[in-house]
Amino acid sequence: MPAQKKEVERRRKARFPICRELRYKLMENESIVAEGEGETINIGSGGVSFVAGRPLKTGTFVELSISWPAMLEENTRMRLVVFGRLVRSNNETAVCTVEKYEFRTQARKTGTEPQWRRDGMLQRWVDELRKDTYKERRALA
Repeated sequence: MPAQKKEVERRRKARFPICRELRYKLMENESIVAEGEGETINIGSGGVSFVAGRPLKTGTFVELSISWPAMLEENTRMRLVVFGRLVRSNNETAVCTVEKYEFRTQARKTGTEPQWRRDGMLQRWVDELRKDTYKERRALA
C-alpha cells in the first residue's frame, strides 16, 4: 500500500472560502498594466485567492475591490478594498498578499458596466510603500 502524502499548509494565516465578485487593477512601473473582473475563491488576513480568468503577472502591485456581503446601517452596500502584491497566477486563478485593506461604501448607481475609480488609491499606496522602504534602508545604512 503506497504511503499517503500529507498536504503541507504553507499559509501562516487561515483563509475562509467566500465567493464574491471583485474588480482588480495591477500596477507596475507607475502604470496600470491590467484591469479586470473576477470572483474570490477564499479570503484571509494574509491573502486572497481569486479567479481572474487569465494569467496575471506575478510581483506586480494589486488592488482588489471586493463586494462585501454585510450592509452598513442595513441600506448601504460595502466593498472591501485590498492592496498587496500578486504572488501566484496560472491560467485562471491568482493569489495576492494583503498588505493594507479598508472598507468603503459602494456606489448606489446600478448599471451593467462597473464603475472604475480613477482616484489613484493604488498609486498612492505604492508610493507610500516605496517611501517607507527607502526610509528603512537609509536607517540601516
